[in-house]
Amino acid sequence: MDVAELIDAARARGVTIATAESCTAGMIAAALTDIPGSSAVLDRGYVTYSNRAKQEMLGVQEATLVAEGAVSEHVAVEMAEGAQRRAQVDIAIAVTGIAGPGGSEHKPEGRVCFAVAQKSRPIQVETIEFGPLGRDGIRCATRDHALTLIRKAIGSAKV
Repeated sequence: MDVAELIDAARARGVTIATAESCTAGMIAAALTDIPGSSAVLDRGYVTYSNRAKQEMLGVQEATLVAEGAVSEHVAVEMAEGAQRRAQVDIAIAVTGIAGPGGSEHKPEGRVCFAVAQKSRPIQVETIEFGPLGRDGIRCATRDHALTLIRKAIGSAKV
């Protein structure tokens, strides 16, 4: 399913979407809005690159950021939940990761945490280790994986 088919499927099911992006800085929302008619589906995109933005725009708790760090499944979950709740959409996807260059022993370059929040469904969360693909490679891989997760969520959405 390409992005146009994703938009068509969401439109046919009456599903609305929001994105909460850190390491991709809007690439997921941009991929969706490249398709004519996406305004029927995409409600909004949050670019929350800084911790302060995550807190102010999505309600991520400072305690979570301090305890877990911005690149963590806990933060991804709070980002997705905050986007879904604030935008009042059916599906919210959140991504936070280390696009590089660099990283650390505990949080290497290429680690990206994903979370999908949906109405009346348990939150889905996962971490992918893309490895040192380079900044552009990691960001593109993150965008593509997020679109796959949105496709799956559309298929299971309760409407």
